[in-house]
Amino acid sequence: MRPVPLDPTGHTGPTRGQALGPRWRATSQGYYVRSGVDSTVPEQRVLEQAVRLPPGGAVTGWAALRLHRGNFFDGLEPDGRTPMPVPLVVPRSSRIRSSEEVTVAREPLGADEITVICGIPCTTVGRATFDEMRRTRDLREAVVVIDMVAAALLASIRRMRAYHADRTPWRRSTLVADALDLASEDSRSPNETRVRLIWVLDARFPVPQVNRNIWDRSGRLLGIADLLDEAAGVVGEFDGADHRAAGRHAADIGREHRMRRAGLEVFRVAGPDVPRRAMVADRMAYHRSRGLWLPPERRAWTVVPPPGTEPLQSLDAYLDEEDFHREMRELHDRELRGEGS
Repeated sequence: MRPVPLDPTGHTGPTRGQALGPRWRATSQGYYVRSGVDSTVPEQRVLEQAVRLPPGGAVTGWAALRLHRGNFFDGLEPDGRTPMPVPLVVPRSSRIRSSEEVTVAREPLGADEITVICGIPCTTVGRATFDEMRRTRDLREAVVVIDMVAAALLASIRRMRAYHADRTPWRRSTLVADALDLASEDSRSPNETRVRLIWVLDARFPVPQVNRNIWDRSGRLLGIADLLDEAAGVVGEFDGADHRAAGRHAADIGREHRMRRAGLEVFRVAGPDVPRRAMVADRMAYHRSRGLWLPPERRAWTVVPPPGTEPLQSLDAYLDEEDFHREMRELHDRELRGEGS
């Protein structure tokens, strides 16, 4: 529900007396929604703050990425409970101030970096990602941001490097550069990324392969490894909340059994383990010490796709294709409006 201002007639908004009652709640100074509207829905939270934007301003960071269909950007801190403020970029002359509901940045924002989604001015994917990575002030969480942008098929690491190259003097841009060096386009959840970073930054092991298909020598798929150290023959698996269901748990057990029979060493990390980095790194080191370290020709498993398997398309190629189709749709729309070919 879009917030509305007071209306003395009570037709388009609450009267002053109604606004003080239980049927309405204030979203910001001078704006109200019905009290039954769920304020925990991320899109609702974004809309409630976006109505405050002055001309030339836009929603950015996690909020813009959410509206760009980046579903992992739910507006919550890594604990999964604490709401984050909605980030806005506004002109320097704006009187909006940061609060519990919003964080306000006064930085340059060109018209070419603003797009409108569902009537809400938002920064483009590149700018929103850049702003959200800087907002974290934390290297690991900045990596999570770019990994989840890639997982949502919104932008590639290469494109974000190009975007960052034009903004190296900006505040905390070094954090963005460092995070891009650690990013992966194959991660599928924030905690998968956090586990990978424990492997690299805490255990200090070589960069692993991520979400890699593993086959046996007959071409049968053994499973998809969240994390694979190919040299050591070690697989790391992150067990999120969705793994607790009986069917999913049974599938996990079957996949682990197939991998172990093929000579792979498997370790698992659950959600509550992730903040305990030293403990997880020690577990990783233990299982890596148990790896067989076999040369490729002696392994009962392989990461080489069986004959006839189509290679995966790169994210850049996918985005280029999406850009082409988007341009074709825009051309078609212009033709329907009679604006020429």
